[in-house]
Amino acid sequence: MCGIVGLLIRNETLHKALGEMTLPMLHCMAERGADSAGLAVFDRPLAGDERRFNVFAVDRAIDWNAVAAKFETDMRTTCRLESVDNHAVFITNVGSAAFAQWAAADDRLLLLCAGRTMDLYKDVGHPLEIAERYRFGSMRGSHAIGHTRMATESAISPAHAHPYTAGEDFCLVQNGSLSNPYMTRRMLEAKGLEFHTDNDTEAACRCIEWRLRQGDTLQEAVRTTIGTIDGFYTLLMATSNEMMLVRDAFACKPCVVAETDDYVAVASEYRSLADLPGIKRAKIHEPEPEVIYAWNV
Repeated sequence: MCGIVGLLIRNETLHKALGEMTLPMLHCMAERGADSAGLAVFDRPLAGDERRFNVFAVDRAIDWNAVAAKFETDMRTTCRLESVDNHAVFITNVGSAAFAQWAAADDRLLLLCAGRTMDLYKDVGHPLEIAERYRFGSMRGSHAIGHTRMATESAISPAHAHPYTAGEDFCLVQNGSLSNPYMTRRMLEAKGLEFHTDNDTEAACRCIEWRLRQGDTLQEAVRTTIGTIDGFYTLLMATSNEMMLVRDAFACKPCVVAETDDYVAVASEYRSLADLPGIKRAKIHEPEPEVIYAWNV
């Protein structure tokens, strides 16, 4: 049992309140998963060819300024640094592959995501503590998706926590479990995709990545993926300008959607949506099985 939440703000004047609106949703889902939690937040894109690289450190006492100085020396470039506790964002014009290779050489660091619009925070522990430590309530942006995890089939670690990412400015969270993750994994590894954990959710994420690399749209990639994976699941995804949802053919994992002129909200249970402004006037519905729902910023 895990909890998923998603919030896409249609009214731009509310972008500054994204974290404030999302935080109670995530808090409410803490009872569905107290092992780890994560949140991906999307905001305005960086200018030019700069990218945001979100990095997690095992050591909470890490000196991020020293790490950034080493990065600049090693890569012969400059970066801007934003840090909170054992999470940091490096803003630089280095390419994603080069940054990933640099980060992998330091066993203290875990690269969480790359892109021009997305920041991703995840860690082990109770969701309320994680949200407070990383200041989720003060975050702004156009949309966010989050997850609270109860581990059932793989380790409890920051790497195994959700959201999962593939490529740039894409992430995915799942409530449920897959019955064929290793079959899917072997197929994708034969096609050259690299896995970082044994979590079943990563199989779904890499399957979407595979199709996106072939030139599919996200909706096409998701359609192929749900024809490849098997199990009971709800998948919630986000890109720089879109939030997307799909459930398996039996739709046995709970999910509810609330839509108003100001926002689209998704959660595993209605109680997670109950404190949103205007919820009494919202159009509320349960997503149909294997129907792909997409909302644009």
